[in-house]
This record gives sequence, structure tokens and C-alpha cells, in this order.
Amino acid sequence: MIFGVIKPYPSPIISGRGVDVDFPMLAGCLALLGLGLVMITSASSEVAAVQSGNALYMMTRHLIYLVLGLIACVATMMVPVATWQRLGWLMLIGAFGLLIAVIVPGIGREVNGSMRWIGFGMFNVQPSEIAKVFVVIFLAGYLIRRQQEVRESWMGFFKPFIVLLPMAGLLLMEPDFGATVVMMGAAAAMLFLGGVGLFRFSLMVALAVAAVFVLVQAQPYRMARLITFTDPWSDQFGSGYQLTQALIAFGRGEWFGVGLGNSVQKQFYLPEAHTDFVFSVLAEELGVVGSLATVALFVFVSIRAMYIGMWAERAKQFFAAYTAYGLAFLWIGQFLINIGVNVGLLPTKGLTLPFLSYGGSSLIICCASLGLLLRIEWESRNNMGSEEAEFQESDFAEEPTHGRR
Repeated sequence: MIFGVIKPYPSPIISGRGVDVDFPMLAGCLALLGLGLVMITSASSEVAAVQSGNALYMMTRHLIYLVLGLIACVATMMVPVATWQRLGWLMLIGAFGLLIAVIVPGIGREVNGSMRWIGFGMFNVQPSEIAKVFVVIFLAGYLIRRQQEVRESWMGFFKPFIVLLPMAGLLLMEPDFGATVVMMGAAAAMLFLGGVGLFRFSLMVALAVAAVFVLVQAQPYRMARLITFTDPWSDQFGSGYQLTQALIAFGRGEWFGVGLGNSVQKQFYLPEAHTDFVFSVLAEELGVVGSLATVALFVFVSIRAMYIGMWAERAKQFFAAYTAYGLAFLWIGQFLINIGVNVGLLPTKGLTLPFLSYGGSSLIICCASLGLLLRIEWESRNNMGSEEAEFQESDFAEEPTHGRR
């Protein structure tokens, strides 16, 4: 099955021009991955030394995840985009299966009060990370199959929610409110780009805001977070503890930081310093300059992903375009929420920072998403819209890129 969908040639890895990828996109993401490895090594050293007796324990595990992620990236680049389109329904069923399995006692693994992981020995798999990407691929296929219906009728607009709402319900049962917001936000953006009318889109936004309000009211801990983040110092040793420690980290960093490895907040003051709050440690050690440079990298790869979608749309490869847009919105959503939480603009949520935070599932899925984006860019640049097309070596001769790079 695996070897049936992977086609080493032609692909961005093996072609008549050798390795033929979008190097600006690849370089931006590799820079984030390298920065993430450095920051996780720094942020986790104290915790790892106490918990395992080895200050590099977390770094070693993250390096293993990084290698697996790069392998996933290369493998994804060898899968034709048409194959993803054909397997969209199977991936959707697989996503539902994983989200159901994770909430089954004995299968799901509970960490910090949430059932978000399925354990495989020493490693945990987070199904929500996989499900978000599978939903994007399924929805991209739906927008192609039902394009006219989506644009002109209410039924075409509501049909995706028959799938999205039960999936959101499963995510909330874990509970994973942050992943739900990111997934639904990306889906809404894809529907808008797919041609949903402004009135129906505005209605969807209003219903989403109302749903968020109800969900916040339904759980006392969510309301406590919402109230506390506006003034974390009112309960700095309770519900506002994480945010106050993160803000202290930002304050200590000033313009140029205290120096790599010299963070004080990572020494058991800031919980989850190497996962959800790695950006706070980065700000403390590298300062405002380092933080803004990191944000600039995030902005670059996000905009580049949107451009990849635009290039595919110009090549009339609409499934590829919607998929690229959806993946870009997943990254943008997580970037904004994670950094917003770190700087105190949003209530505390357990969302990792793509490419930067410690976490196997998130890192591997981000790398696989990068591979899919690079494949989309390569196919659109070479006008390859179908995996059934026959290619000759001459098809990969050098030709102008019309200013794309």
C-alpha cells in the first residue's frame, strides 16, 4: 500500500534537474527547525536533568522526532497530489477512528487531565494533529466536487459541517479546545476561498462566535482562564501563574536577551517551558530582536504557503490550491494562538508552536505538511495535474520560472 502511493520518479527529490524544490520555503522551515532544536535544548535542560539525570534527554528525543519528520517530508514529496485527492474519504474515516480511539479508556493516554494521546511504548501520538491535516485534504476535495453547490446553495454550505461538527465534538471530549478552534478556523477560511457568499460566511462567523461563548461558559476552568488572562497578576500563583511567568521572561529579555542558555524562567518557574511556552524562553534568551526575527520567519513561511496555493490556482490545480491554503491557515492559526498566549493577548491554551515546540506528533505532521506544500509547488510549476500523466525526461528540462523564486 505504502509503495503503491509513493512514486520516487518523477518527484521534487528525483527529477531530470536533480533536487527541484521551492528552496525559499524549504530554507525558511529548516531555519525554524534548527532554531527549535537549539531552543528546546536550552529550555529543557534543567527539567531533563532532574527528571532523567541527563540534561540532553529532551534534546535527544526531539532530534529523533526531527529525523522522523524529515523522512516524512521526503516521503510526502514522493506522493502525487492526485493520490491525496483520491484517498480523501479514507483519511477522513481514519481521522474519526483515531479521535474515537483516543477517548477510549485503556487506549488513550491521559496527561495533565487531558486524553489527547495514544501511547506506543516510549512515544505518544496526538491524533488531533493528524486529524486537522486530513480534514483539510477532505474539505479541499469537497470544494472541487461541489464547487457550484458551495457557491450557490445553502445545502452546499452546510454539508461540510455534517462532518466538521462531530469531529469538533470529539476534540472537545479530550478536551482540546485549541485544536478545535484551529481546525474550524482553517475550514471556514477554505470555504470562504471556495466561493461561499459573504452573507453565509458572516452567518457562519456569528454562529462560531456564539459557539465559542457557550463552550467557554460550559466549563469553569475555561471561564477562569478567560478572566485571568486580562489581569494575571490578580492570581499570579493560581490560574495566572503560567502567564505571569511568561511575561517575566519577556521582561527579562529586553532588547537583546540574557544570552542563549541563560534563562532563569526555564528553571522550574515556567511550566511547559519546552513545549507551549518555548517562545517565552526564546524571548528571554534572545530578546526583542530574536523574537521579531522568529516571527518574521513564521510570517515568511506562512505567506509562502499562501503563494504556493495561489500558483496552483493559477495553474488550474484547484484541489492542490485549496489544500495549500488549508495547510497555511493551520500554521497561521497555531502561530497566532501560541504567540498570543505567550505574550498575554489570548487565554492560556495547550497549542504547540509549529516547527519550534517539543512534541513528536506536531513536528512530524508539520514536516509532512511542508513536504505536501513542496509537492504542490513542484507540480504546479511543471504543469502536472494528474498522477496518470506520462512524463519523459525531457519534461524536466531547465525552463524559466517566471519570477517565482
